[in-house]
Amino acid sequence: MNAKTTHIRGLDHVVAWDESDGRHVYMDDADLVFAGNEIVHAGPGYRGTADHVIDGAGLMAIPGFVNVHSHPFSEPANKGLTEEIGSDKLGQSSLYEFLPVFGLDAEDAGPSTLVALSELLRSGVTTITDLSIARAGWLDDLAASGIRAVVAPMMRQGYWYTKNGHTVDYAWDEQAGEAAFAAAMQTIDEALRHPSDRLSAMVCPSQIDTCREGYFKEALQEARRRNIPMQTHACQAVVEFHEIVRRHGKTPIEWLDSIGVLGPDLVIGHGIFLNDHPQIHHPHGRDFEILKASGAAVAHCPTVFARRGMALNTIGRYMDAGITVGIGTDTFPHNMVDEIRLACYVARVLTGNYKMGTTRHAFEAATVGGARILRRPDLGRLATGCKADFSLVDMSHPYMQPAHEPVRSLIYSASERAIRHVYVDGNQVVKDGKVLTVDIEAATAGLVEGQRKRLKTVPQRDWAGRTAEQLAPPVYGTKDRLPQSRPVT
Repeated sequence: MNAKTTHIRGLDHVVAWDESDGRHVYMDDADLVFAGNEIVHAGPGYRGTADHVIDGAGLMAIPGFVNVHSHPFSEPANKGLTEEIGSDKLGQSSLYEFLPVFGLDAEDAGPSTLVALSELLRSGVTTITDLSIARAGWLDDLAASGIRAVVAPMMRQGYWYTKNGHTVDYAWDEQAGEAAFAAAMQTIDEALRHPSDRLSAMVCPSQIDTCREGYFKEALQEARRRNIPMQTHACQAVVEFHEIVRRHGKTPIEWLDSIGVLGPDLVIGHGIFLNDHPQIHHPHGRDFEILKASGAAVAHCPTVFARRGMALNTIGRYMDAGITVGIGTDTFPHNMVDEIRLACYVARVLTGNYKMGTTRHAFEAATVGGARILRRPDLGRLATGCKADFSLVDMSHPYMQPAHEPVRSLIYSASERAIRHVYVDGNQVVKDGKVLTVDIEAATAGLVEGQRKRLKTVPQRDWAGRTAEQLAPPVYGTKDRLPQSRPVT
């Protein structure tokens, strides 16, 4: 049966892909046409027939954003807790002392995931790479949301902890690691054969410091056997950098290279702390040159690190050197437009150079860069033969006006507020700013309850027995009453 054709006619702008120039380009007064889940025309002057015609006046079509690193499993429940905390004696990171304490219970991950997916869709994300713990119902939640999802079940042989707030220790359990490995491969295979045809997968040994050499090598073999990428968290903390140097006498980049894992199959989650980073004093290395030559990619998530005074050095430097960079939402809110904007700002502030984080750098990382990482040339661009994954932006939104440069207006002023409609695989998933596929009220209620339950038991997990309010003090204290005001005379 022939797929039905939809013609969005007379759009103010289409951010289309020019293959000859390898860039997005504006096409004004243009049409976007798709048949089923595939784009058949992107540009002016469509003359064919269509089963459904939509008036595109006052709208701009942009490619769906490709998110290469996200944690919907638990991050939404950290809202109100982790915005302003870090370990003063552990490189200002929140990884070792706080995330194990606040992280959600597995049974509450469903509502958390749905809230995150709703936020992602609302901000124009059409593909998510979901680094979560394998759980019952995970694939069903992703499929039901209508999003295109890359499942990356995290697995590891050890976990970190601190018993005093100034040292990090590791507990190793190879047997548990093997069980997690097997469960992850099973979940990956289920995703690859999922009937929705919108799920794929990525192998994910969780962190460079919680997985041993053999584990990484076996993971890479499984990724190659399935022809899918592999991603791990690496170069994400000062503590981790020095821990790997302590163990192996090599930087994280040098160690991954030495064991044969650093290469085109690997995505490095964060990739911040190379030996030449301003917060690392280790002049005895060539991390940037090694990374550049390897063909490995980087998943850049600016918000979660900016909260703790850290930044990639920089998206412009990496991309100008030919390193593939994608954008992710490692934390709440799961807002891709905000991440794109912050990626530009932090790069400029860190270097004092406005050219090290341009709109083009970040927008292309969030579209074609992410698609390249996922080996999907049919995503992240609006061109004939690509998937019908796109957003329609309201050009009349007050924050888009004046719309002299529409992508800049979207990124720096309007953000997700101007994204009106979102389509994934040819199906509309956001209409008039409302997500059609998620019961956001029910999901939010479940998330609130899950956080409430978890916070009650925080002292049982904290090394010092502190409460949630002691770990993450509120901005303002609470009083029963204020002093009475003086009468007006």
